[in-house]
Formats: sequence, C-alpha cells, structure tokens
Amino acid sequence: MHIAWLGKRSPACGNVTYSREITNALLDRGHRVSFMHFASESDSEHEELDEHLQEAQDVALPFLYKSTIYTVPSLRANKILVDSLRSLKPDLIHASLAISPLDFRLPEICAELDLPLVATFHQPFDLKRRNLASSTQQLTYQIYAPSLADYNQVIIFSNIQKELLNKLGVPNTRIAIIPNGVDSDRYSPGASNIKAELKADVLFLYQGRLAAEKNVEALLKAWRKCRMPEGCKLAIVGTGPLLAGLKAFYGNDPTIVWMGYIADEQRRIEILRGTDVFILPSLVEGLSLSLLEAMSCGVACIATDVGADGEVIEDGAGIILDSHKVTSQLCTLLPLFVSHPEMAKIIGIKARQRVLDRYTLVKNIDRLEELYEQTMSQQWVRVSAF
Repeated sequence: MHIAWLGKRSPACGNVTYSREITNALLDRGHRVSFMHFASESDSEHEELDEHLQEAQDVALPFLYKSTIYTVPSLRANKILVDSLRSLKPDLIHASLAISPLDFRLPEICAELDLPLVATFHQPFDLKRRNLASSTQQLTYQIYAPSLADYNQVIIFSNIQKELLNKLGVPNTRIAIIPNGVDSDRYSPGASNIKAELKADVLFLYQGRLAAEKNVEALLKAWRKCRMPEGCKLAIVGTGPLLAGLKAFYGNDPTIVWMGYIADEQRRIEILRGTDVFILPSLVEGLSLSLLEAMSCGVACIATDVGADGEVIEDGAGIILDSHKVTSQLCTLLPLFVSHPEMAKIIGIKARQRVLDRYTLVKNIDRLEELYEQTMSQQWVRVSAF
C-alpha cells in the first residue's frame, strides 16, 4: 500500500512524534510512504532523519510561518501538494492535522483527485471547559468540525473526543477511535544511571513543552511549598516559551534540574527508566504520548483528567488530578511518594500492564491498516457508482 503522509517533522511536538512513530511502523510492515511536510528548500531538517524515514519519499511544502501550534503555508504549497499527489499516485492520504489552512482544503483536493482521505485530529481538549485553555480548544473544534465531516475518516483517541465532535455535527460514520500507541519493546523497564547522575534518591519528572496549557508552574508551586528533601529531585525535560520565566523564578532551587530539550530518544528512555514518578499537570491534552511512554517504562504517573489522559490511567493505573486543584493535590501526593516508595512500584506495574493491554503501537498499526483497507474499499464503491 502506498500512503501519502501529510505531517510534521519539526519543531519538536507530539504531532512530530506521532508522525515519526506511525510512518516508521508502516515502513517496517512493507508499505510505501511519501512524507509531505512543511519545510523550506534550504531546510536541513530533512537531512537529519532516522534511518527508517530515509526510506520514505520526502516532499517539502513551502511555508511562511511554522511553530508547534500552527503553520501558515506559502501560496505555492497548494500547487506543490496537488502536483506531487498527481505524480506519486498514492492509494490513500493520511493527514496528521496541525492547524494549517491547508487542512481545510484537503477534502476538496482529494475529491478532485479521487483519493481517499484519512485524518488524525489530535487537538487537545477538555470536555468540561474549565479554563481559558479548554475554551480556546473548544473554539478550534467548532472551526474544524464542518471540514472534518468531509474527510472519509477522522481518527480520534477516545469516546470523550467523539462525543464532542458528534455534538458539533461530525457523524459517527466518519469517526474512528484509534488511541495512540507506544513501542512497548523500546519503551520498557530497565537499568538506568540517571539517579546517580543527578544525585537523587527519589526522582520526579515532567517531560514536555513549557507552555501555558501544560500548567507546569502549578507543579513547581507545589514542589516549592512541599520543601522536598535534598535527596528528592524534580527533572524538567523540555523547552518552550515559558522556560526563561520559570527558570528566573524557580531556577535557584537545587532540587530542580532543568535538563532542556533532549533529542536523543535513548537518553529520554534512560531518564524514564530511572524515574519514580512522572507528572503531567496539563490544562488540556489529546492523548499524551509522553504519558504513554512513561507508563510503558513502568513509571508511576500522575496526570490531570483532561483529554483522554484520565481515561488512560483510571482504575489504579495512575493517579488522576483535578485540573483546578493541581497544586494543592500535589502538595499531598509528592510527600506520600517519598515516605511510601512502594506506591510508585505498585502503580508503575499497573501502568505498564495498561499499556500492554490497550496502548501498544502494534495494536495501533493493526487497526490503522484495517481502517485504510476499509476506506479504500468504500472509495472504490463510490467511484464505481459514477
């Protein structure tokens, strides 16, 4: 099968990770992948691909602006995309949507080319709309819903997300629930020297973007209030627009280690394997791959009940926080993990098992292949009818 994948390779974010993991897995299964992404002609980013993606045909689409949140294509991007699709003649297009005006043109383009179109819509969400971030995401869903109804299939991560899209007019027949998956062989429990390196007896970790919707300051406030012992360390892995401000206010605490963005996947796995507790205090989420990776490594996880994250760790596979009470609840929980280290081990075992039961990359790709076959069959029936 030949899949034209429209996704992101930079800057680093969940969408980039999703595109990399899925396309690598498709290539491993013998499919052909043409990877279309926004990049300037002189951009060196596509010269630094992992060995799997060297096998994918690369199509660079020019842009005016690109960030982790949205992308503004240049006027030439639409023509290059159409010409590339005509030349490549893929069996199907899969778009990993990343807030771009091109997202709204894709159904019309694919209809003209008689190509089936699948999209993954992983915009963060919180059904309860409890804060400004979740209200903003609600607006994004309202803007996207009419266009999503024109895609052949839209992949989402949970029934909560499906309920939200149904209310906005996207029919059930266009929605497929396929949760994110993690490579449970690669992300697995194992030896790590990170505690010795950081001189930590107990290691807590936040890994992700340092942006307002991630609510990292609520974690840092709790950490400061708890006055954690010197042997306890909080590692912050990631970067983002709030990094400078957070470091200015909390940077003098010797128990907080600012590790920055880490591109080396094996290094990130080493950190996860040595972590006792992973904390995700977000105000909105889709289905966090960082959370699944931590769980797959057998790490006890604490996360807010936003997006699908609460669903992932329910029933004892983690601890769910109220997004309104992150600081106060962490002030109770953080010392408990220090005084009762067996808690982290018990929860970590359950977390690993939850991933194996529901969230492996193998199961994700199995379901994705089935969806591709189904979508192409339906497209063939529609075309034959005319």
